[in-house]
Amino acid sequence: MSPTLLFIAIMFAITVAGLLVFFSLKGRREIKAAKGDQASSNTASAAGSLAPRQLQLQAYERLILLIDRIALPNVIARVNTPELSKSDMHMLLTQSIRQEFEHNITQQIYVTAEAWDAVRNYKEQNLLIVNQIASFLPEEASGGDLNKALLDLLVQNPKASLQNIVSEALSYEAKKLM
Repeated sequence: MSPTLLFIAIMFAITVAGLLVFFSLKGRREIKAAKGDQASSNTASAAGSLAPRQLQLQAYERLILLIDRIALPNVIARVNTPELSKSDMHMLLTQSIRQEFEHNITQQIYVTAEAWDAVRNYKEQNLLIVNQIASFLPEEASGGDLNKALLDLLVQNPKASLQNIVSEALSYEAKKLM
């Protein structure tokens, strides 16, 4: 075999070997990239399923905080201005409860309908109690008298408030998500 033919055969073999190595490495990179994309997709899926769950848990946390903030003893402590008239205190208490509720109204998107109904019913119950007690007091009563009457009612009848029941229901539902 002539040296020229030998040189051409070696160059051909090197070219073929080079092409085989090139295509082999390219195939491996594509496989790794596909596996990486799949792993990223799985991670994103896991993160995607985690994100809604995290939002739901945060919503339950916020609603438990809301329940605590609209509990009558806590509302009274926060807005207590005994020198106000009964009607002014009545308005301040109901306004505070409504504002707290409205501030958290978007949380209903993340919780069950039953949980949201429990929170809404608790707010309505507190408003009803404030309205009822205010209506039984004389017009000349002070804001301090209204606050005292509300607290007396809750002390004499602890079951008048649904706070513990609603909080436990929200906690139970949140724990189901964990």
